[in-house]
Amino acid sequence: MSKRQASEALEELVGSPASKKSRFDDYTKSLTPSANGDDNHTNGLQRIEDEEEGDDFDDEVEEKAPIRQAAPTAGYDDLYLDTIDRNVLDFDFEKLCSISLSNINVYACLVCGKYFQGRGPKSHAYFHALDEDHHVYINMSTQKVYVLPEGYEVMSKSLDDIKYVSDPRYTRQEVAEFDRKPRTSRTLLGKEYTPGFVGMNNIKENDYLNVIVQSLSHVSPLRNYFLLEDLSKRDELVKRTSILFRKIWNPRAFKSHVSPHELLQEISLRSNKRFTLTAQSDPVEFLSWYLNNLHLGLGGSKTKPHSSPIQHIFQGKLKVESQAITAKADASDRLRFEESTQVQTDISRFLLLTLDLPPAPLFQDEQEANIIPQVPLSLLLAKYNGVKAQELNAQRKRYRLMHPLPPFLVFHVKRFSKNKFVSERNPTIVTFDARNLDVGPYVEPDPSHCQPGEPIWYDLVANVVHEAVRQKEDVADSAVGEEKKTWKVQLRDKSREGEWVVAQDLFVEKIREELLYLGETYLQVWERRDRPRVQGGSNGKGKGRMA
Repeated sequence: MSKRQASEALEELVGSPASKKSRFDDYTKSLTPSANGDDNHTNGLQRIEDEEEGDDFDDEVEEKAPIRQAAPTAGYDDLYLDTIDRNVLDFDFEKLCSISLSNINVYACLVCGKYFQGRGPKSHAYFHALDEDHHVYINMSTQKVYVLPEGYEVMSKSLDDIKYVSDPRYTRQEVAEFDRKPRTSRTLLGKEYTPGFVGMNNIKENDYLNVIVQSLSHVSPLRNYFLLEDLSKRDELVKRTSILFRKIWNPRAFKSHVSPHELLQEISLRSNKRFTLTAQSDPVEFLSWYLNNLHLGLGGSKTKPHSSPIQHIFQGKLKVESQAITAKADASDRLRFEESTQVQTDISRFLLLTLDLPPAPLFQDEQEANIIPQVPLSLLLAKYNGVKAQELNAQRKRYRLMHPLPPFLVFHVKRFSKNKFVSERNPTIVTFDARNLDVGPYVEPDPSHCQPGEPIWYDLVANVVHEAVRQKEDVADSAVGEEKKTWKVQLRDKSREGEWVVAQDLFVEKIREELLYLGETYLQVWERRDRPRVQGGSNGKGKGRMA
């Protein structure tokens, strides 16, 4: 088939195509305002917008965003405040957005208790307010309350109780009355509790941390420091410890217990998961790590003594005398051990003192039951009288405390021992009197601090007790007869003379002073009693006043 000839030339029909640049120049010229005042630019833009709008969207009504307000509408100052549910508010958990997991600019919804980030028009809290119709939020850093999506701040005094629970603050007079005046508070549900003696949530296996935090929160100088000082510029471990201490002593709490979740997360991160909430650890190991890291977090030095409150409260000096032991063969080829004539004396510092229990008996009594021996605390303290010697690593050592003694002494009763094959527990009971522990016989005499023979009294503040619980035989992840360690702490209520409280996780109840020693004591905190200073001369006559 032959091709049909074109009737007109292609060049005459279409014209030569223009370049992209020339076409762009013609387009911009059409949008440029002319000199005679015609607003071609505006008309051009309007023409483009009209063209972009299709016929399908002509009847669609544009949805307007909520109007942001700097202040509430007149007469509506308390709008949405009736939707707040105080029963679901829990400020003990780590301040992380429930969607983005960010810890920056976190707000708590006062209706459902969840955490969200930001309050701007594109924030998670903003969308939560639109989706769930929850409108009241509190900033966890500034404690300011806002209404979303409007965005204005609420100045109502009715929210002061929520702000106080989120971040309790105390005056010096209030802190001074904690140990002087007995006080009973009530929760939202009307349950009575005593500030400072509240339960602590055992999330999974963090009871070892609970007993240490409870004990330290009753060391008066340390508690007062964390309750009164501004620690906002310290590291995160110090800040979270301060918040937890303030919540333990909160007299206006919504609940009768607290959760250490926020502190636990920081401890797990700082210790490289050595101490976590999912695996149980030793309370003494955690106490040593905790005190040293608090000391560094408070600006303390590793070499300079008393450079932080931790050292000032707990650190003491110990004199250690060492003699080398050598083994020589005599004329009959018998091995003889001899002490070196040279005695090396060193001064070391300590935060806690270890007490060694005597070996547990290996045999049963006539009733075919294991004998649980008892040993007085004074016998264990004889390790530090400077006379009793201990053999360790081919050396004979003697220990003795030195002045000045710290305001608080921490005793660790060494109850567990490990070897290559098995871990053993010594069930020996340590008997003690909760008052009037005389430490004078174990201290090197120093007339500038204390006259020779004068007693140095200490009173018990906290007693951490171990309890072995036998696992059930039907538990799949435990061997038959395996024992589980549980920890509880006995605390002295200074405001109520002679009263003691035992706390085990969420359970808090009173206990008689005479029954304190019946458990397996593992850790004790003793407070030095102020001795009277004599007025009217050095002959000892005249009235004394408490130091």
